[in-house]
Amino acid sequence: MKKQKPARAVLAANLQSLRGGLGVTQEKLAEMAGFHRTYISHVETQRANVTLDNLEQLAAVLDVRVFELLVEH
Repeated sequence: MKKQKPARAVLAANLQSLRGGLGVTQEKLAEMAGFHRTYISHVETQRANVTLDNLEQLAAVLDVRVFELLVEH
């Protein structure tokens, strides 16, 4: 059985990838989602424990479904 990556690691990788695909900075993504830039940095470096509400906000801004942020690609 394959060992599953921690959810924070998967979220961080997906967030970085999606943000990069949009060509936006952490600061711009934070502005779009209504967060502070350091919050996005903390999510991408796995230092933040993200709430479901914040996941929903990030998913909406990135135009993906919430579960797509948590599925390893």
